[in-house]
Amino acid sequence: MMEESILFSLIGWIGVLLIVIAYILFFTKKLKINYVLYHLLNFFGSLGLIISTFLTECWPALTLFLIFAGISIAYIVKILKTKPDYKDLRN
Repeated sequence: MMEESILFSLIGWIGVLLIVIAYILFFTKKLKINYVLYHLLNFFGSLGLIISTFLTECWPALTLFLIFAGISIAYIVKILKTKPDYKDLRN
């Protein structure tokens, strides 16, 4: 049980790291809001936090991260629909 707890905590921390990386890259203008990579980092970060908060039964935080993941998916779909010859994850 203790090893599972450490694993789920690690998954949550990786999620936090991915979201922080996305925001740092955004604010330093390395990524733009219309880059799929920005939203992928946010999605996978949210996914890690969804797993962690679900297992710790932190329902308000879980709800927030589900919303973040949904927003990321919506933007990824929107970006991919507007760029049919999409090749680069950064554009």
